[in-house]
Amino acid sequence: MQRDGTRTRDERPGARTENGPAPAVHRPLRQSGLAGLACHLTLVLWLVLRPLPVAWVYDANLTPLASLRSSTAWQVVGELLLLAPLGVLLPLAGGRLRAPWLPSFLRTTGASALLATGLEFLSSWTPGHVLNVDHILFAVIGVAATHLALVPGLRHLLRDRRPRAPRVAVLAAPPVTAVTQVAAVAAPRPRAYAEPTPPVR
Repeated sequence: MQRDGTRTRDERPGARTENGPAPAVHRPLRQSGLAGLACHLTLVLWLVLRPLPVAWVYDANLTPLASLRSSTAWQVVGELLLLAPLGVLLPLAGGRLRAPWLPSFLRTTGASALLATGLEFLSSWTPGHVLNVDHILFAVIGVAATHLALVPGLRHLLRDRRPRAPRVAVLAAPPVTAVTQVAAVAAPRPRAYAEPTPPVR
């Protein structure tokens, strides 16, 4: 506030400052999400990059869903569940309880697709593993299904359990016309007749 009564640029309503409040991030949830993400990725790296003692392997598959003919149901379920916890751990590591579901879903599936692609290329250099595009596809499907099934409901439940600040009612000032009418009614009205004068002695 300046001396002439005008507001400075930072004090005007709607002005954004550099030291403004950051988006709401739940730190305990973020820390638990990062810890769970680190543990899960460690387990996935051990499962994917360990060498397998096999006599022969299939050729590399670059056609989507072409390996279903030679895969069992348990293998497909295992590929769906390999990265499925990322559907919950990635949003949990973000720590935001009020993120819209569509951007959160797109970020989670995109990050899981990049991670699954990198893991598949790394595993193709390990003995006993070959490059298979179906592994990437099934991993992303598992992450997307887990995210849609659990994350929106969990965010809604956690938002409802958080304590809310009490609302303070702000009384609006009465308009000037109402104050004028009340003052006019309360003011004494002039009398319409003259009071009798006392007799002169």
